[in-house]
Amino acid sequence: MTTDSLPRQLARTRHFTLGAPAQAAPTADGATVLFLRSRGGADPVHCLWALDTATGEERLVIDPSALGSTGGIASYSTDATGRYAAFALDGTLWLADTATGSSHPLATAAPPREVRLDPTGRRIAYVSGGALRVVSTDGTDDRAVAEPEAEDVSYGLAEYVAVGEMYRDRGYWWSPDGTALLTARVDERAVARWFLADPADPGRSPRAVRYPLAGTANAEVTLWLLGLDGRRTRTEVRWDRAAFEYLTAAGWDDHGPYAAVQSRDQRTVRTLAVGADGATRVLAERTDPHWVELLPGVPVRTAGGALVDTADDGDTRHLTVDGKPVTPAGLQLRGVLGTEGERVLFTASAEPTETHLWTYEPDTGIRQLSSGPGVHGGIGRGGTLVLTNGGLSTVLRDGRAPLPLTSYAEPPVVTARPEPLRLGPRELRAHLFLPVGHRAGDGPLPVLLDPYAGPAMQKVTTGGAWYEQVSQWFADQGFAVLVVDGRGTPGRGPHWEKSIWGDKAGPALEDQIEGLHETARLRPELLDLGRVAIRGWSYGGFLAALAVLRRPDVFHAASAGAAPTDHRLYDTHWQERFLGHPDEHPGHYDSCDLIAEAPKLSRPLLLVQGLADDNVFPVHALRLSAALLAAGRPHEVLPLRGAGHRPTDEATVEDLLRHELGFLRRSLGAE
Repeated sequence: MTTDSLPRQLARTRHFTLGAPAQAAPTADGATVLFLRSRGGADPVHCLWALDTATGEERLVIDPSALGSTGGIASYSTDATGRYAAFALDGTLWLADTATGSSHPLATAAPPREVRLDPTGRRIAYVSGGALRVVSTDGTDDRAVAEPEAEDVSYGLAEYVAVGEMYRDRGYWWSPDGTALLTARVDERAVARWFLADPADPGRSPRAVRYPLAGTANAEVTLWLLGLDGRRTRTEVRWDRAAFEYLTAAGWDDHGPYAAVQSRDQRTVRTLAVGADGATRVLAERTDPHWVELLPGVPVRTAGGALVDTADDGDTRHLTVDGKPVTPAGLQLRGVLGTEGERVLFTASAEPTETHLWTYEPDTGIRQLSSGPGVHGGIGRGGTLVLTNGGLSTVLRDGRAPLPLTSYAEPPVVTARPEPLRLGPRELRAHLFLPVGHRAGDGPLPVLLDPYAGPAMQKVTTGGAWYEQVSQWFADQGFAVLVVDGRGTPGRGPHWEKSIWGDKAGPALEDQIEGLHETARLRPELLDLGRVAIRGWSYGGFLAALAVLRRPDVFHAASAGAAPTDHRLYDTHWQERFLGHPDEHPGHYDSCDLIAEAPKLSRPLLLVQGLADDNVFPVHALRLSAALLAAGRPHEVLPLRGAGHRPTDEATVEDLLRHELGFLRRSLGAE
């Protein structure tokens, strides 16, 4: 294979995730680690595997092809011990004994999704047709425990903004004894209904999507306690939903059910204890003048009942236990990965380009478990720790030699060679990619900025993510590629992240320009500032289009993929977090409106849009294109049939990157 094959390899390997271990979970005694993995770097069929932590032996537990399936296991759920695992395969519910490898299907009334085994291993809950159902593990007593009262009502599923913006992808939680469920009821009838059609197939009906636009109604989310034994009770959980309409987290531990709720303006979050009668009491409250940042894994409680959460104090995001910070200033909490006893496993960053795995215990304080560059994570249970870094997973237990989980992932055909930089007075973290073999005497190169540079995502890390290979691929085609993480990106503390409140355009664009000019100052022989392009996707696509509209003196061409061009047409929780409610702060939205700036375009602009994108809908690209046409501004539009927010089809991914490359070369005179 040659470097030219990278675009196709990205799609074939699903960004190098196929063949790599995933969803690792130690059993309660720590003797076994369960995980999913396909048999090769281009094999999409995930099997369930088990590692013996004493011997290092890996064995196949469930092979979907042996069960007559052509699909793979997308996810699995175990009982409290880890002995039994439940999963869905081709619309059938299966139960496996992970110790023996035996498995059998369970008859259900309808195809299951969101399958979860109860902690005692007696029942399996699942969702079908918007109803939450349970079935005994012996295959009997399949029944609905909560059924939707109307169309666009569901039980047991997370709503759109919970999955996309809150780190909450669950809609129900088992009680520890398996006798009850805490479930969300989601009523989307008041949410705006949008439609996605395939213009290339006019005989097909459009797909309806409930999408909460900024400033409009959210789904109505309520919580219910459902008793499964005896009288099979149904009790609504009560809190002030008028003041706190978002359900950001929930759970059920040995101290009872709990939930976290957030106000519409996102400036207050309350953690609530839930009583058996549905009454709630406040365990903790967090406030912030801009927004309360949500993190994965919190709130949660230790075995002793201590509440584990986070708090911003000054310019540090701390881990807190019972309201007290237990991490030092400058160590930025990223997320909580779990608790065992009084021990808390979490990730945090002292340097934003690295994320490490840490543990906290009351008697010993915090301790760093990972070392070296990377974006580390992990899971621990029963004295066994699975340490992850990118696609690599290592099992540690009781001081024994580390055991790697075998990875069959393909190595990238392009080796990324980023040069790390700190630029300007803000010490902007950046990576510079140059063509392989390029020397200073070879002359200056056309420049390609390749940022995301928005909230919730970093591209400048030491984790070796797939997008580094993409940046290197573009560099190898004859560009100096610069990636800059500016204000608003995570990992540098609350002040850095929240400096963009009210303006998602200005600070981000300023930092890209500062990064470009500082790099040119440091490496004047490398960068041709007379030929500068920018490419990006999603927020990065917005930033790319913004760059050529506002600063054509700096940027000479842009490729903007899936770009939100009118932020009023994006979802409530995301946009209102940074810009406020559009009725209260219309100026914030106007300041980020690319459509209003269309008449300014004087540089080549390529708009790329998936026609099945239900995140950034095609209306964004089409309205900007219409405004450009009305203003007499030439531009290009590349519609991608059947593509969602990120194209996954092998041919489309390859053709798209090559089309972008041709556009950039043509626009900069770099052919």
